[in-house]
Formats: sequence, C-alpha cells, structure tokens
Amino acid sequence: MILVTGGTGFIGPKVVHALRARELPVRALVRDRAKGRQLEAWGADLAEGDITRPETLGAAVEGCETVVHLVSIRTGKRQDFEAISRGARDLVEEARAAGVGRFVHMSASGVGEETKDLTPYYRTKWEMEQAVTGSGIPFVIFRPTFAFGRDGGVLPTFIRQARWLPATPVVGSGEGRVQPIWVEDIGAFFAEAAQRDDVSGRVFELGGPDVVSFTELFERIRRVLGVRRRPMLHVPIPVVRAQATVLELLPNPLITRDDLKMLTALDHIADVRPAVETFGLPLVPLDEQIRRGAGR
Repeated sequence: MILVTGGTGFIGPKVVHALRARELPVRALVRDRAKGRQLEAWGADLAEGDITRPETLGAAVEGCETVVHLVSIRTGKRQDFEAISRGARDLVEEARAAGVGRFVHMSASGVGEETKDLTPYYRTKWEMEQAVTGSGIPFVIFRPTFAFGRDGGVLPTFIRQARWLPATPVVGSGEGRVQPIWVEDIGAFFAEAAQRDDVSGRVFELGGPDVVSFTELFERIRRVLGVRRRPMLHVPIPVVRAQATVLELLPNPLITRDDLKMLTALDHIADVRPAVETFGLPLVPLDEQIRRGAGR
C-alpha cells in the first residue's frame, strides 16, 4: 500500500492517477472525503486526517510500504508554515514506527542550505527535506520547477493574461529563466520512484526540456494563442511589490512579496539529465504544454 498526502491538490491527483494506472494500491490522506471522490473513482482508499493533526497519521500509515508526501503551502502566517513542517516530522516518525520502507518527498526548485532563509516557503521545504533525509527510511526527493497544467498552477493565469489583457505583463526585465514541467510528467516520476528500490537516497531535480526567459515564455504563449501583435509590458519590480502587498490581503493572492523574492532571486531551472536517465521517462516540450493548457 502507498500512502499519498496532498492527493487532492494540484499535483496530487496526477500522482494518484499515475500510481493507479500502474495498478498500485493507493491510500490517500484527505481532510474532506467529498474532495477525494475522484481519487476513490480511480480505486484509491481514503483515510480521513490532516498532516497537522498527528493523532490521525498513525492509522493512515499503518500497513503502508511507501509514503508519498506532497503537502505544502505557498502562503500563510509563520505558524501555518511551522505547522506544515511539524506535520512532516510527525509523518516521518509515524512512518518509521510503522516500518515504512520508502519515503518519496516533493520539495521545490531552488531549495538548499543557501536559500533556506529566503522565504518561509523555502525554510519549510528545507526543514522537511532534513526530516526525510535524517529519518533512516530509504528516500527519494524531487525538486520540481514550475508545474504547468490545464487545471491549476500558474499557466492558466498566464494564458488568461496573454489572451484578454490589452498588454501582456512581465515582471521586471523578464530575463529570469524558468524551465516548466508538465504536471502529468511529475506524476509519472513520483509513480516510478514509489516502486523502485534502486533510486533510494537520491535527490532529483525535475523540469521540462526547455529553458526560457520569462519574456520568451510569454512570447511563446502569445504565439500559440495567436495574439503576438499585442504589446508586452515590463512592470518594474517596485510596482509589482506594491501590488503584491495589497494582493496578500486576499485569500488566494495571485502573487505575494515572498513569491516575488523567489522569482527574482533565482533562476528556476533544473539539471534534468539524472532524472531522465534514471527513470527513462519522456518530457512534454514547452510549446505542447502551452497548447494543452490553452485547450488546443
């Protein structure tokens, strides 16, 4: 049995689907059973619980050979991030007590010793990595770049901006680089890692086959949509920061000041060769990702 946390998020259903497509038994930890109906339809069992409620984790882990941990938050108060980090440690402890033989963890592009203090998001991801690597359980850690998909993530927002706004906004100079990966490709890597003993103890970066600047990314989106005649507007960083300050008052802000820090401090690119060579999985090219995201 494979326990998946975060199975009802953006990436989680793709991981569960990929596991079930391989006819692997799955148990999904869900806070709301109603949100897990699609997972049940694919043949997954549901365990009601919450990563921040340690009393619910023991029953979820019981009888599982593998744990796939996907739970994360991008925005929130300091105590929210601390709760997620503490929940990961509790999950690791329960997994160790239950004799789990494999732990597959989703981290993020750019996470490391030198970036852990950049934002609470990075701090939490780093702490969770440390809990996993220090657990004594055979592990695999993935650090994906931007996940593109049709039903979540940032791609639908980028497409709407390019399609409907009179000018396509680009943060800053647009020179920062990114390497988007199709979300179903991420699901495939996790599904393979969940059943392979020969990849234990490794950290893999995940990204798509194309590295582009943000300016080039929007140019490609505009080309696919057929709106290249519209201008592109480079918005100065201080202006975006001021907008983010206001947007943070919303429940699900489009961008936060911490997001801006991560976008401008790092290039979100990956050395994908180790993952591709190890798992032998294909990657969807960027233009095809955009076409799929746009429903083309």
